Order: sequence, then structure tokens, then C-alpha cells
Amino acid sequence: MSEENNREQGDAPVPDPKSEPVAEPQAELPAVEQPQAETPIANIPAAEQQQAEQPVAETPPPARRVETDEEKAARRKASLEAREAAKAAAAQAAGLAAQAGTEGRAVAKASGDSDGEGGGEEAPPREPSPNQPRLDRVAAILRELVSEDAVEEAYINEPNDHLPTLVVKNEFWLKSAELFRNHEELSCSYLRNVSGVDYETHMEVVYYPLNMDTRHCYCLKVRTSRDQPTVSSVTPIWETANWNEREIYDLLGIDFPGHPDLRRIMMPDDWVGHPLRKDYVPLDPEV
Repeated sequence: MSEENNREQGDAPVPDPKSEPVAEPQAELPAVEQPQAETPIANIPAAEQQQAEQPVAETPPPARRVETDEEKAARRKASLEAREAAKAAAAQAAGLAAQAGTEGRAVAKASGDSDGEGGGEEAPPREPSPNQPRLDRVAAILRELVSEDAVEEAYINEPNDHLPTLVVKNEFWLKSAELFRNHEELSCSYLRNVSGVDYETHMEVVYYPLNMDTRHCYCLKVRTSRDQPTVSSVTPIWETANWNEREIYDLLGIDFPGHPDLRRIMMPDDWVGHPLRKDYVPLDPEV
């Protein structure tokens, strides 16, 4: 029995290691990131929560400082003094230049005389302007039909196409304008333009009446004071003067009695002063 048992035990098959299934290694799963726990709002201090919720306020621009009346007056005075000083310096320079020119001409004349080359001979007289007869006739008409003192000056403006130019006295201006419009020989039915000028010593209004048939044009100047500048309106005579007179009133402050609607045309109604006057000082230096 023992042998059989041993035989049986010896005959038992030995398991083949190749024939037994081998467990496959399992693939490693990627590590899953664990979500971080959010900090509960309860743990944030209330002051920090309010600071985070509120938007950051923009810093307001600094308030513009308003000048006092005394400061404005001082600034105006300083501006006027600077302007007067500049004018005085310009006048002095012009005087020195004129003196130097006079001395230079005298030296040149003396040099020419000493050389005996006829350098001191006078230039030949200039030919009269082709419009001189027309200027003389207009001046004669005004003196005859308006007043002997109606014309202050009468000359030919050669650079401006020999334009006949007359300076009419302010007190005779309205009657002179009516004469230019209605006189049969003049018959200036159209007013081309009106302009104003500040000469610092006085104001001047310049008119350009035109005869549409003959194409004859004239330049008429009327002077007035700077303190209370006033020139009679010619809008009732020439309607084209309406807006021109309003512009001169707006920018130079010249009053036109008889104008049907004399008010500002370019500047706002509440504007202070008249910007084209030589003594104009703006209230706001930034304007």
C-alpha cells in the first residue's frame, strides 16, 4: 500500500507554470485632483467683503479756482500796462528808424551833390490819376448840395485801382449817403460792403457804394470817437448794410442809430465787451 500510495503520489501531474494564467497588471489610473475647498464667505471679515464689493471711486478733478474781482482788475491793469509799454517801444523804434532813414537820405544826397553826378535831381512829377476828375466832381457835389464842410479829405487810393476816396464828416454822413443813393449823376443803388476799423485814437466806418450801370465805385469813410462811437445807420438807404452794421456793433461796439434791429450777430447776447477793439481784454484768459 505504501508503494501504491507512493506511486500514486509520484504519478500526480506537476502543474506547468506556463499553462497557468497569469494575472495582467492593472493600468494605473491618473490621479484625480481633489477640488479645493472654497473658503466660506463667513470666514472673510465683513470689512474686506464690503471693500471688494464696492467699486473704486475715481478721483474727481480739482475744482477750478474762480478769480476774484480784485484779481481780474489787477490782470486787466497788467495787460493794459504791457500793451502800452509795447506800443511805446514800437513807437520809439519807428522814430529811430525814421531818423536813421532821414539821415541816410541826407548823406546820400550830399554824396551825390559832391560827386556832381546829378544825384540830387528831383523825380519827374507823377501823372494824375484817371479817376481824379471823378473824385473832384463828387467832392464838388457834396460841398454844393450837403455842406461846404461835408468833405474832410478827398484823395485817390492808387494801390486799390485808383479808387476815389472821401472822408465825410460824421454830422453830414446821413445826408451824404442819401445823396450818393439818389443823385442822378451818382446813382449808387448798391452798397458793396461796410467795415469798421479801430485806429486806437478814433474809430472809422468804411462804405463802398457802387453804381451798377457805370460800375463806378467809391470809398466813403466816417470817423467817430472811441469813447462813444456813433455813426448814423444807412440800412434804411441800403438794405445790404443791415448785417454789416450789426457785425461792426458786435465786434467794435460802434452804435448805429436808426438801425431797425441792432443786436449782436456773432457773439452771444451776454458776451462782455467787443473782441476787435484794440483795448479789449477778455474776462477769461482761456477764451
